[in-house]
Amino acid sequence: MAESLDMAKVAAAAADAKKAQDIVLLDLRGLTDVCDYFLICTTQNNPQMDAVVEEIKKRVLEECGTKPISTEGRGGSGWLLMDYGSLVCHVFKPETRDFYRLENLWGDAPRVPLELEQ
Repeated sequence: MAESLDMAKVAAAAADAKKAQDIVLLDLRGLTDVCDYFLICTTQNNPQMDAVVEEIKKRVLEECGTKPISTEGRGGSGWLLMDYGSLVCHVFKPETRDFYRLENLWGDAPRVPLELEQ
């Protein structure tokens, strides 16, 4: 099984490949026991949200050998969450991301630099 940071970077690259926007990786180690990292990104519509989620699942399985423990939030909710244990991926539509503001809620969490294509 891959290290949680490696898995998070694979997931971020997968989201980037499907044109997710405003991709942020928060390091939650030392702040919570829930997980090590939050990956947060924005998609513009349901088809893009589905494409991003499927690409993350595919690449994390191929490159890290890991499947999500659970996936929550399909059906137009504006927020889809994939729980990998040490990594939680949040895929939002813009208005839902603005409403929940996870980056502000976890404002003490350092952002991990990502080297993405976009």
